[in-house]
Amino acid sequence: MKRLVLILSLILAAPFAMAVQPDEMLADPVLESRAREVSKELRCLVCRNESIDESNAGLAKDLRLLVRERITAGDNNEEVIAFIVDRYGEYVLLNPTTKGANRLLWAAGPAMLIAALVLAGLYLRRRSTSTAPQEAALSPEEQKRLSEILER
Repeated sequence: MKRLVLILSLILAAPFAMAVQPDEMLADPVLESRAREVSKELRCLVCRNESIDESNAGLAKDLRLLVRERITAGDNNEEVIAFIVDRYGEYVLLNPTTKGANRLLWAAGPAMLIAALVLAGLYLRRRSTSTAPQEAALSPEEQKRLSEILER
């Protein structure tokens, strides 16, 4: 029973465990707090949709160390993030910006929805105004052949 409780508590606590190792942490708690804030905004490039603060990947550890290095060098949070983005691209941000080329990506979803609604409206309008195709009457030869088939 104790094993079951231990296993369940480990499973429930796992999402809250952070990947930051004690040897990575800064001695100054204020700087460490800033480093954790920045780390939560950066995406692990190996583990998709996981911050570098939560990831155990080697690259995430390198990024955490780089963040702490930049903070101890005197950079503010925005400068640290800008440095990482310059080095790895905007993909490293968990919450991408709405500037530059990203505007196209942000606008693409609503634009596609509007285009689909317009096309659906045009289709339904054209469909409702069109007349049903007229069935052509059978020619005398076809009528004779049909009669022969039905008599069998």
